[in-house]
Amino acid sequence: MFKQLSTSLVVAAALLVTQAPFADVAMAAEAKEEKKKKRPTQLVGPRVGKKVQKAFEAYSADDIQGALDILLAIDPSKDYDKAYVSRFIAVMYATLGDNEQKTIDYLIKAVEPDILNEVDHGEALKLLADMQMQVKNYKEALKYYYQWMEFTGKEDAPTYVKIANAYYSLKQLDKVIVPADKAIAAFGDKPNQNPYVLKVTSYYERKMYKEAIEVLETVVQIFPDNKQWWTQLPMFYLLVEDYAKAVQTLDLAYKLGHLDKESQIKTLANLYSSSDAPYKAARLLEKHIGSGLVKRDDKNITTLANAWHSAQHIDKAAKYYGELAKMTNEAKHYRKQGMLLKQDEQFAKAIPALNKALELGIKNQGRIYMSIAESYFYLENYKQAYAAIQKAMKDPNTRKTANTWKGFIEDTAKRKKVAI
Repeated sequence: MFKQLSTSLVVAAALLVTQAPFADVAMAAEAKEEKKKKRPTQLVGPRVGKKVQKAFEAYSADDIQGALDILLAIDPSKDYDKAYVSRFIAVMYATLGDNEQKTIDYLIKAVEPDILNEVDHGEALKLLADMQMQVKNYKEALKYYYQWMEFTGKEDAPTYVKIANAYYSLKQLDKVIVPADKAIAAFGDKPNQNPYVLKVTSYYERKMYKEAIEVLETVVQIFPDNKQWWTQLPMFYLLVEDYAKAVQTLDLAYKLGHLDKESQIKTLANLYSSSDAPYKAARLLEKHIGSGLVKRDDKNITTLANAWHSAQHIDKAAKYYGELAKMTNEAKHYRKQGMLLKQDEQFAKAIPALNKALELGIKNQGRIYMSIAESYFYLENYKQAYAAIQKAMKDPNTRKTANTWKGFIEDTAKRKKVAI
């Protein structure tokens, strides 16, 4: 592909600059291709060849440093011999892995004359590109990857992934997509996730969320067992405020067993709650707080209690507000527990919780005393109910209602012949 593109550019340039007939330019391009095919095979001279042979013997015996020392001592005079020995030295430095810059320097000496045999020249260009990537010289890496493709006429998926990576590292995010797509096509029926990662990252960093979603929707089908994609896709749906798809996808990810982090469970619970499914949120949180995946702290217990309350499971909500109250010793939580217990007609349990809220200095005490009075009343403890309602009457906010209740308690106690 890149070879064809290069040829096309040569043709276009020739037309613009020289106004040569198209046929002549095409013939020139074909001649250039024919010349490359007929690159003569060369051999190093006898003097250099003997030393190269010794170096190769040392290399074959795993004496890399010994081979390198032999090669560095060679002083070739011919251009081909210089290029050949430089390439060999570069390979030794690359094998030792302790001097990247020298590897690069010798590879440049090897490829610049453009006289190595075809296989050696192609391999040197590829290694040089890889080494430039290794030292984060991404512009030079791109240069040599494209030279390698143009020279050899080859394209492969790993190289396109490296090219996409180089563009990403240079923050040329828009240029990541084409080589990533070429890598995807080149991998064929053996898909690789790396180019997809690069595409998603490129789109995300450019805030092109819809395009990123299209990639992710494809990826979850190609790599259904990778939980990373299943957890990323709903997050992107949230970015575009598509809450319905977010909850559907994260719910499916959970059912497939892909959610194993506290943050993921809490996100799903929040999505359940916001999509009018508080019961599912409560069940989810209760299960994973119980398992220990989600911390049993005041924040999460509050969320759990609220979820049960929203789901109209008053007894469950009261239970967790009671746990929260003991955990924090805050009056507001005892008040909430007591009020819910009263609502659930658990009057005997409601009274201690409400009294604890008063003890801790809850505001709006008149309302609390009213609830205590009502609880005692329904327990037929009219004396305690009367005492509580009198305290409720001292609060201006509840005085009028309390006064009504006062008369009701008095009448009921009188009818049942109970002294108050």
